[in-house]
Amino acid sequence: MTTKTLPVRNEIPTEYKWNLEAVYPEDVQWESEYAELGPLLEEIKKYRGRLAEGKGDTLLAALNLKNNINERIERLFTYARMRRDEDNTNSHYQALTDRARAIWVRSEETTAFFNPELLAAGRETIERLTKQTEGLRLYFHLFDDLFRAQEHMLNEQGEGLLAAAGEVASAPGQIYEMLTDADMKFGTITDEEGQEVELTQGRYVRYIRSYNRNVREQTFKSFHIPFDKQRNTIASCYASQVKSDIFSSRARKFNSSLEAALFQDNIPASVYENLIQAVHNNMDLMYRYMDLRKRLLKLPKLHMYDLHVPLVSEVNESIEYDRATEMVTEAFAPLGEQYQEAVKEGFRSRWTDVYETPNKTSGAYSWGVYGVHPFMLLNYQDTLRDVFTLAHETGHSIHTYYSYRKQPYLYSGYSLFVAEVASTLNEELLTNYLLKSTDDRDLKRSVINNSLEQFRGTLYRQTMFAEFEKLAHERAEAGEALTSESLSKMHYDLNVLYHGNNVDVDEEVAIEWARIPHFYRSFYVYKYATGISAAVALSQQILNEGQPAVERYLRFLSSGGSDYSINLLRNAGVDMTAPTPVDQALKLFGQRIGEMEELL
Repeated sequence: MTTKTLPVRNEIPTEYKWNLEAVYPEDVQWESEYAELGPLLEEIKKYRGRLAEGKGDTLLAALNLKNNINERIERLFTYARMRRDEDNTNSHYQALTDRARAIWVRSEETTAFFNPELLAAGRETIERLTKQTEGLRLYFHLFDDLFRAQEHMLNEQGEGLLAAAGEVASAPGQIYEMLTDADMKFGTITDEEGQEVELTQGRYVRYIRSYNRNVREQTFKSFHIPFDKQRNTIASCYASQVKSDIFSSRARKFNSSLEAALFQDNIPASVYENLIQAVHNNMDLMYRYMDLRKRLLKLPKLHMYDLHVPLVSEVNESIEYDRATEMVTEAFAPLGEQYQEAVKEGFRSRWTDVYETPNKTSGAYSWGVYGVHPFMLLNYQDTLRDVFTLAHETGHSIHTYYSYRKQPYLYSGYSLFVAEVASTLNEELLTNYLLKSTDDRDLKRSVINNSLEQFRGTLYRQTMFAEFEKLAHERAEAGEALTSESLSKMHYDLNVLYHGNNVDVDEEVAIEWARIPHFYRSFYVYKYATGISAAVALSQQILNEGQPAVERYLRFLSSGGSDYSINLLRNAGVDMTAPTPVDQALKLFGQRIGEMEELL
C-alpha cells in the first residue's frame, strides 16, 4: 500500500500562499520595528500622573502615542503568529511570537495608569476636554465604554498586576496549541481505495464525511485516541483556563465568569442564557433531522461518526480552488458590484494561504493587519464544504476590509459578537445562489444537506459547546474540581440531550471536549449561534428588500467597533435582544428539513 503524504510548503505554488511580505518584506523589518518600541514605551511613561491635570492637548498626545504603540505591536504579533502558523515547529517564528506577546504584555503594564487616571479625572472633566479639544472627539466612544466599566476597574497597581498576569493567563491556550498542532500525531487509516493514509486534523474533516462507513468509523475512533491518551494533561490545561477566567472575573468584581466575558461587548448574560433555552425549546427539530438522517442513510441507528456524511451523494465533489473563488464571487452578487470587487481584489492580491502542509495550523481563520489588508488561512481539500468555508472566511475578510477603509485604527476592529454575522451571511448567500442557479435535483439536495449541516453544526452544536462552557465554569465557581472524568461525563450527557434517541452516542465522544480549541477563548462559541441567527435575518432582508438592505449592511461592515455590537446590528436591521432572530433561524432550519423531505 502507498501512503499519501502532505506536500511540503515549498512545493505549493506562490499564488496559493499568502503574501505576508506585504506586512514585512523580510524579518529584518520586523526586528527594526520591534527595536523602535522600546523608546516609545519609555516616552509614554512621561505622561504618567498627567492625564487628569485637565489639559486636552496633553491627553490627546498621550492617547495618540498609545494608539501608535498598540498598532505597531499588533502588526508585530500578527505577522509573527501567521508565520508560525505556516509551520508550528518553526522555532524561529515561535520565538518571534513569544517576543511579540511579551512586549504586548510589557506595553499593557507600562500603560496601566491610563484608565485609573482617566477615571480619577471623572466623566464630567473628560467630556469637557473632549468638547474643547477637537482631536479628542475621536475617542468619545472609548471614553463612554471606559466609564461604563468604571465599577470593574482597579487602581493603577491592580491594573498593572492584571496586565502583568496576561502572559501567564495565556499559557493554557499556548500549551494546548503546541500539544495538538505541533506534537500530536493521529496515526493512519485505510481509505476507500485500500490505501494507508496519514490522518491529520485537516484530513479528519474529509474522511469523517466518507460514504464508506468503515472509513469514517476508523477516522472517528483513531482521531480521538491521542486526545484520550493526553486527557489528563488537556484537562489540566482547560481547568487552568477556567481558573484564570474566574480569577479575572472576581478581581474585577463580576458576579460570574460569564458576566465578565460578555461585559466587554456590552451583552447581557440573558442573551447567552436565552439562546440555550431557545435551542432546548426546539430540540424536536434536531430530533426530526436525526430521524431523517437515519432513514436516508438506511441505518437502524446512527452513530456519532454518521453525523457528518452527506445525506445524498454530492455532485461536483472535487471543486478546485480557482473555481471555488469564481463561485463565491458570483454568489455575492446581491451585495452589489462594490462588494464583489473587494472580493476579487483579495483573490488577486494573495490574501489567502490555501492548502494544508505539514505542521500548518489546522482549520481556517481570517486575520488582518491595519494599513495592509486581511489575510485568510485555509486547509482547502477541494470539496463543496471547503467552498462554503471559503465563503465564510471571505465574509470575515471583507468585514475587516471595509472596517480598515472606513475606520481609524482605534475602531478598526469589531467585536466577536458581530464577527460571525458577515461570515455566516455569506454562506447563506452561497446557499441561495446554488439553489437558484440550478434545476439539478442532486445538486439542490447536496446544497440543502450542507445548509442543514450548517444549522446542526453552527446553531445546535455551538450552543451545546456554549452550554458545556457555562456548566464547567459554574462548577468551578462552586468549588468543584474539573477533571478529565467530570468534563467527559458532562460532555457525553450533553451529546445525549442534543441528539436524541435516534443516535447511539459513542463513548469516544466523551473526550471530544479535549479537541475544541475555541474553549481557550472562553465564552466565544455562542457567538457562532447568535451570528447565524443575525445572518439569517439580514440575508433575508438583502434578498427581499434589495438596495436599502444592502446599504444598511455595508454601513454595518464599515462601522468596525465604533459603537456597541447590539447597536450596530440594530442599525443594520436586527435586534438581538429580542428572540426574533433565533426564532427565524430555527424556522428556516425546519423549512430546509421539509425541502429535503420533499426533494427525496
